[in-house]
Amino acid sequence: MVRSTGSSFVDHAYVLSGILESHGFEVASVACKNGSIPKEELGVQENEKIHPGNFEAMCNPVAQAEMLNEHGCEFNVVMGLCIGHDSLFFKYAKGPCTVLVAKDRVLGHNPVAALQLADSYYSRLWGPDRPAKPPKIPVAGRRAG
Repeated sequence: MVRSTGSSFVDHAYVLSGILESHGFEVASVACKNGSIPKEELGVQENEKIHPGNFEAMCNPVAQAEMLNEHGCEFNVVMGLCIGHDSLFFKYAKGPCTVLVAKDRVLGHNPVAALQLADSYYSRLWGPDRPAKPPKIPVAGRRAG
């Protein structure tokens, strides 16, 4: 069992590790900022950083997957990786993967809330071709179900 963790979930990752280990699983973890590679190496300018004037490491989901592959992980539990970074992790991880927590700082790590509130608070998500009423019958070519 393995955890691939985003840096903002470290405390939760410790709790998850404890729970999994209490059930006999061997847990290996790798944080998203492993290798501590400066963002400047990718050309990120100081004014583009989250905290200008401070060191910021970039995420490294490919290295996360490779390190866990080397450890021989048979199953990956992803917790709080950035959108897109999770896709890279899935591509390079050898074992099957599942997502326990989707990282979404805006919605409290509950990205489905934007869909639940699409007709009210998040109505700005709709484009200019928004239907007057959502169709009750599936669009042709989609499977019902």
